[in-house]
Amino acid sequence: MDFELRRASEKLEKEQKDRKEKARLKLDRERRAKQEALRQREAIEAAQRSRRIEAEEAQVKADQQMEENLLAGKGVVFYRALEPVPYQGIGDKIKLPTSCFTELSDQGAFDKGPLHFQLSVMHQEDRSEAKTSESRHHGTTHAGVLEFTAEEGFVGIPPHIWGNLFPLNALSSSMVEIRYVWLAKGTYAKLQPEEFGFSDIPNHKAVLETSLRQHATLSQDDVLTVSHGALTYHLRVLELKPSSSVSVLETDIEVDIIGPDSSPENTNQHVLRPLVLGKPESGVIDEGSYMYYKFSIDNDNWERISSGDAEIEIQIESDEHDGDTDLYISRHPLLFPTRHQHGWSTHDVGSKALILSSKDQSLRAGTYSIGLYGFKGTTKYQVSVSIPDNRNRQVGQQAGSSSSGMEVDTVECRNCKHYIPSRSIALHEAFCSRHNIICQHAGCGVVLRIEEAKNHVHCNKCGQAFQKGEIEKHMKVFHEPLHCSCGIVLEKEQMVQHQSSDCPLRLITCRFCGDMVQAGTSAGDARDRLRGLSEHESLCGSRTAPCDSCGRSVMLKDMDIHQIAVHQKS
Repeated sequence: MDFELRRASEKLEKEQKDRKEKARLKLDRERRAKQEALRQREAIEAAQRSRRIEAEEAQVKADQQMEENLLAGKGVVFYRALEPVPYQGIGDKIKLPTSCFTELSDQGAFDKGPLHFQLSVMHQEDRSEAKTSESRHHGTTHAGVLEFTAEEGFVGIPPHIWGNLFPLNALSSSMVEIRYVWLAKGTYAKLQPEEFGFSDIPNHKAVLETSLRQHATLSQDDVLTVSHGALTYHLRVLELKPSSSVSVLETDIEVDIIGPDSSPENTNQHVLRPLVLGKPESGVIDEGSYMYYKFSIDNDNWERISSGDAEIEIQIESDEHDGDTDLYISRHPLLFPTRHQHGWSTHDVGSKALILSSKDQSLRAGTYSIGLYGFKGTTKYQVSVSIPDNRNRQVGQQAGSSSSGMEVDTVECRNCKHYIPSRSIALHEAFCSRHNIICQHAGCGVVLRIEEAKNHVHCNKCGQAFQKGEIEKHMKVFHEPLHCSCGIVLEKEQMVQHQSSDCPLRLITCRFCGDMVQAGTSAGDARDRLRGLSEHESLCGSRTAPCDSCGRSVMLKDMDIHQIAVHQKS
């Protein structure tokens, strides 16, 4: 009996302990659940509070952005995110959809002057947040507008804007953010060419001005492309005033151009390397390529040359066994003389020299270019320019002529036809008939040693005399048919004349805009033809400009006549 009571008592105690443990665990679970619910409620309240704060901050930022847009646009707020489409055009003017015209017109943007826009490239992940101030950009520039003819959702972008927006050839799928902005007129710009040779262009600032006529804006760090004939230069905008982005419409800008950072060897187009008078420069040239140099004749040297006391001597020292070269000279504005376009040339085999004297009417003080052409093989050369004094040479010639004038008793040699003193004519004729021979080619008559006569030949087309080793080069240079890009086929001498004065595709420097353009056909107006104006100059000169004396608007091509007829200025 006691045993059963004890077992019942132990069982009851165990059940009581289990119930107490379960109750304790239940209380712990309830307490933890309450704590978790409290934490969740606090987290929810914190998240809601954070969202309210973020919403308030976003609203403040949106209000600030709206105020900034109103300030930047002078009261006009315009924003679009469009897909860029390239089009081939010049300058920085974009094409917008027709709906943009309506939106801008409704806000009176056209009454505030020329339209300017800020263009920014947007990251792919930012498209969903395009209308927030958190959009991030990796390319920003400014532009004007050309027309409102683009398709809806697209913007037409010219190469200049495309190159500045996508410097790393970004995919065209990137969206472009376009905002209307008001830009102050520029007063100062500092530019730096990325290639050598831009300052060698005659009147290069006028060429830059012509290029800027196609632009409405300039932005700092943008790259401006300037073309001059077949040459292309890239100028980086380093500094602008009064702000980092300015308008270039109807304003005068002071421009500073500093030298490029790269060396001439790092460029892929022709460069004029400076030559110092009397100091030779060495180099190596391959067949079919050009190497260019430049030198200047100042007024002091020109006085010596024009008076006949000095001459310009250009020398090329080379080894004819390694290769051969041709030498071409031109006076600026022709920067790079070639086989078809040059002022002077020499095609001697091996080392050669070209002497320019005052007898040449086209010689002037100024800057000249030397074009060295690799005719055959790879040639090591040394080029130099000097202005030797030829007064001593003239004195020697005069002394020689006076002494020869004293010999009055002379007889003509029957072999060489030279006049020889009568006292030695017999000895001379005996020697001359054994060793000398006269070239029988019509118009030649040169006296040659018998062993030299075998190497003396004449061109069967022009009759010029050469050594046998030179005739092949002469035929290739002077008599090989050359094809002009206008379709005409001529030999070298006629081609040089054709491309310098007759070819409609030749490049000329417009006297009104300073740009290098194709000459085209003759001017349509008879008066312009009498003035010697080309087709381009006839049209370009029809632009008007205010007269400096009276302020009247006068066509550029009539400005000189206006100054003479109205203001008696010669």
